[in-house]
Amino acid sequence: MSTYLLPDQNVYFHPTSINDENPNETEKQEESYNNHLLATLPKDKGWRSETVFQYKGFWLSSQVVKGLLLIHNHFNPQPTDIFLSAFMKCGTTWLKALMFATANRHRYKFSNHPLLRTGPHSAFPFLDTHIFLDHPITNFDHLPVPRLFATHFAHDLLPTSITSTCKFVYVCRDPKDALISKWHFMSKIRSKELAPLSFNEAYELFCNGVSEYGPFWDHVLGYWKASQESPDKILFLKYEEMKREPAVELKKLAAFMGMAFTAEEEDQGVVEEIVKLCSFENLSNLEVNKDGGGGQKFTEKVVVENQEFFRKGMVGDWKNYLTEEMKERIDFITADKLKNSGLTLGITK
Repeated sequence: MSTYLLPDQNVYFHPTSINDENPNETEKQEESYNNHLLATLPKDKGWRSETVFQYKGFWLSSQVVKGLLLIHNHFNPQPTDIFLSAFMKCGTTWLKALMFATANRHRYKFSNHPLLRTGPHSAFPFLDTHIFLDHPITNFDHLPVPRLFATHFAHDLLPTSITSTCKFVYVCRDPKDALISKWHFMSKIRSKELAPLSFNEAYELFCNGVSEYGPFWDHVLGYWKASQESPDKILFLKYEEMKREPAVELKKLAAFMGMAFTAEEEDQGVVEEIVKLCSFENLSNLEVNKDGGGGQKFTEKVVVENQEFFRKGMVGDWKNYLTEEMKERIDFITADKLKNSGLTLGITK
């Protein structure tokens, strides 16, 4: 189930399962170090799993901590690599589709596009967990150039070998909508062995910064500040602006990726075709993204059906869940956290 496209070969890559029966000495040492590290970290209640661990200021599951350490120790970035980064449920699914369609627009016809047959998360690897789906550690040399990767890791958690070398596309969202979308998503994939996570509990955890890859505000600020320092390396996008003017934002995205649309392409309606192909309305109604259409394997135990990545895709759904007091609390936290940064996000009167 865990596959991603190899556009230059028009085939899917199927990572092999990890075989832990005969680990080598290096793997044994890494596993021992991982277990020792986790035992020393602060922990709190997880949204999907029972526990999350605070590592260098951010809350991560045990598997994701393992993935991060493997990235630091084994991932070899290339200067042509392009990363899509976002806090969970802030537009990753949409941006994956847009970036893949943009990068491969000369390879495929819109009438028979791979995105019509596979979920957007099969477009390119989610590095956080795909790093250890192969055994030994996958090196991703089989991917065409430019290699596209997705990650939820905060900017400060990634090795400088990546952040100083590669380009990043970052998309953020009103934290109130991010909270609602994340709670729905994590509730669906939460371990059935655990009691459901109530919305009020999720709200308190979110406001306190405790959720997978959180705190939300620190995540956003890290990429925002980096984008201000190196605008040639990081394109900072807002979900709300993309919903308002998708064609304008797509052209900005393509130019940043080094794949700007030509005047001829614009005249031919290529921009509009990509916007239409990757729209929530189109993707969510494809059979592959409905019940039984398929899924993505993120770890040996975590498989997410494609349909779970599509709920509403709208701006302002928080109004259906938050009281005025709850809204004001999040807006206050947002204003305080982003103070003097030059970034405004999701604060409503």
